[in-house]
Order: sequence, then C-alpha cells, then structure tokens
Amino acid sequence: MAECGIASIGKIMLGIVDRYLLSEATKVFSAIVAILVLIVASMLFLRTLEEVNVGALSVHLVLNFLGFQVVRDMPNLLPPAFFLALLVTLSRFSRDSELIAMSACGIGPRRLLRAMLLLAVPVALVTAWLSLVLQPWAAAGIHQIRMQQKEQAAQIAGLQPGRFYLEQRGELVLYIGAIDRQQSLGDVFILDRRGDVARLVVSKGGQHRLEEETGDHIVTLSSGHRFDGDPGSAAFMIGDFEEYRIRIRASGAAQGVISKRSTTPSATLLASSDLPDRAELEHRLAAPLAILILTVVAIPLVALSPRQRSSGRLFLAFLAYFSFFNLQRLAENWLATGVTPAWLTSFWYQILILGVVYLVLLPESLWLKRLIERLSGAQAARLRGQPG
Repeated sequence: MAECGIASIGKIMLGIVDRYLLSEATKVFSAIVAILVLIVASMLFLRTLEEVNVGALSVHLVLNFLGFQVVRDMPNLLPPAFFLALLVTLSRFSRDSELIAMSACGIGPRRLLRAMLLLAVPVALVTAWLSLVLQPWAAAGIHQIRMQQKEQAAQIAGLQPGRFYLEQRGELVLYIGAIDRQQSLGDVFILDRRGDVARLVVSKGGQHRLEEETGDHIVTLSSGHRFDGDPGSAAFMIGDFEEYRIRIRASGAAQGVISKRSTTPSATLLASSDLPDRAELEHRLAAPLAILILTVVAIPLVALSPRQRSSGRLFLAFLAYFSFFNLQRLAENWLATGVTPAWLTSFWYQILILGVVYLVLLPESLWLKRLIERLSGAQAARLRGQPG
C-alpha cells in the first residue's frame, strides 16, 4: 500500500515537472518567435518600400505582398527559434541549479528530452503544415503579384516611354513615345539591323506583352509603315502593314526561364521523379525534421551544473547551428545536381551533426563515466580476489 502511494506521488511529481518544463520552454519560444517575426517583417517591409519607391510595386499591394513574404519565411524561422529557446531555457535551469535538483530526484537527460519532445512534436507538425502547404501557396501569391505588376506596368519590366533602347549591341533600336496601363503603345519607332538588310518600322500604336516563361518583351504594332534597305543606297522597299510583331530579349536577371518549382504544390513534387523536384520536397521536409533533431542536440549542449564550464558547450552549440543550416543548402544542391545518390537523400547532414555533437560530448557523458567506474570496480575486485 505504501509502495503504491509512493509511486502515485512520484507520477504526480513527474507530471508537475513536465508541465513546468513545457511552460517555461513555451514562453521563451513564443517570445523568440515574436521577436524574429518582427525583425524579419521590418526588413521585408523596408525592401517592399524600396520596390514601391522605384515603381516595381503598387501601393495597394504592399500589405498582401508583405504577408505572403512573412508566411513564406515562417518555416525557416521556427527551427532556429526553437533551438535557441531550448538552449535559453535549459541554461536558465542550469544557472539556477534546477537541473541538479531534478537530477537528484531522478529526472535526468532522458526525462528532459521526453519533456521537450512533447513540445517539439506539435511545433514540428505546425512547421510541416506551414512548409508543405502554406509556403508554396505564399510563393505562388508572390509570383502572381510580380507577374501582375509586370503586366500592368511595362516600366517594371524595363520599358519606359520617351526613351531609346539599344538591344543586342545596338543592332536593335527601339523608341516608344507613350505607354498606358492597358499596355497600349503610341509613336513607336524600331530600327532592326539584325538581318542582311536594315529594317525601319514606324507605327502610331500597338500593344506590349511580357512573356511569362522567358521574361521577353513582345511588341505588336498595328497600322504602320516599313522601310527595308541599307542607308545610302537607292534599293529600298517601302510597304504598309496591318500587324507587325517583334521580340525583345530580356536583360539581366529577367532573362531566362522563370523557375516555378517553389510554387509547385507538395503533392505534385511527391509524384515527380526529377531530382530538382525531390530536392525541393526534401527542403520543405527539412524544417519539421530539424526541430526534432535540434531538440535531441540541445539537451547535451547544456551543462548540468553552473560550476561546469559552459563556454565550450556554447561554442559547440553555435558551431552546430551554423553547420546545420549551411550543410542543408549544400546537401540539397548536391541532391538536385546528382552529386550525391538519391538513396542518401539530403537529410544526411542532420544525422552527421547529431553524431558529431554526441561524439564530442561523449567523454563528459554520465553513463560513460558510470560504465567506466563499474568496469574499474569489477577489475579491482578481480585483482583483490587473486592470490598474492
């Protein structure tokens, strides 16, 4: 009867300790997430205002654009925030000698890990939902706003009224007198010297369209005049046209195919066998898995007693943090380019960091010290039992 009562009291005490640990870790985690979100939102807001200032974004789309960016970056904020919250919480317990008191009551690293996993699992599930569902949705929203702005204002794409444009080393000269929001052009002048014969095109109006796949400008002129011939010669061909279309290649970052892999739904990536698609899917899965792995890493990185030296453990914690997320980009790039085999996946760096941390801290582990003490005691007993 007494044993049952002691067992019940022990379970109640453990439940109280678990709730205490979860409560403290949740408070710190919530505060860190709030601070990081404010910092990231402020930086994104400043960048958004810069785009508004140069005319790359409409004022009425600022809040929507900022919201999409914050949602897109949220899965990348939660793993480092959770890792930092665990280190801060456990360090405070160590500084106040609470970890020593818990250890004296039988609550060791395994029990701490169990308690922290009770918080890590729901946080990982929320992160998985943000990463697999909301992140591609937010990326698609950002892409849609970008393309909408490019369609509504040609100035964003690099065409402005009242200016001459030289393309392809001066072989193509373009002048547009006016551009309205419906992409209607006025007073267009084109000198095209890319062929064997120079071509001069003049039109009162036309339409402009930005090709989404390549970023090229498609200019379609209507009811104009065309002059074919080399300057200085009498061999000229003059004609009128109802429609004339010309393609102007995009320059700089706008040139090339616009990647939409970040906007692809996770279910589509799961059904794909391409390595870049698989790398993108594993990139989204890396955030929730990182929370669980970093939880296991954080427990041994905190000194049990305030008398123990913690500078080395803190250095190892920062080293593990930076190595973790830098190796993530490297592993995903290697998987997408075929450097590493597909069966290895891009999660090998998480196991590597976990193994390195525990290997470095192995000489200080309690179970290893107890094992060495038992082996030493057994050997001493055998030596005492031997005849002199």
